[in-house]
Amino acid sequence: MSEGPRRPKRKFAATRRLLIKEKLLKKAASMLVAENAEKELEKERVVNETVPPLKLSGLSVQELQELCKDLHQKLDVVDETRYDMQVKVTKNEIEIVSLKQKIIELKGMKKPSLKRVKKTTDDMLGACTDASKLKKADFKAKLKTVKKEDDKKEEVTDWRKNVEALSGMEGRKKLFNAGQ
Repeated sequence: MSEGPRRPKRKFAATRRLLIKEKLLKKAASMLVAENAEKELEKERVVNETVPPLKLSGLSVQELQELCKDLHQKLDVVDETRYDMQVKVTKNEIEIVSLKQKIIELKGMKKPSLKRVKKTTDDMLGACTDASKLKKADFKAKLKTVKKEDDKKEEVTDWRKNVEALSGMEGRKKLFNAGQ
């Protein structure tokens, strides 16, 4: 005895849902702050491990020059790895974009709903051809011309003369003869 699709009953009231949502957002914000702090600590730890603090006091000029050469070599190594990583990242980004395009092609584009637009013949021709080749369409020129037969037009004369001429038996005889 199904009367149609039924809506499932909501488990929580609207105020309860808003309260839960608010608590979730607060928890997420606090977790985000903690995560950022952890990242900063990790970054400082890695920098301290890879680059020990410099002890420049009590070094001679020769030792300072060797230290500078050593630091330049380390900088070159770091720049090479950074460049390699950057190339890999750009290559992966290009691959991601191409894969997204393939997915879109496989899914097929959603066709937009078309709207009716009133256009004149000139607008339609302008959309189909270049503006330089555009000629005004003269659709009336292609229609057949029909010659109208001119009805026998009586010359407009003074009606008083016409009444006098057609009065009596002679006038009726003239009308009878004109009809044949």
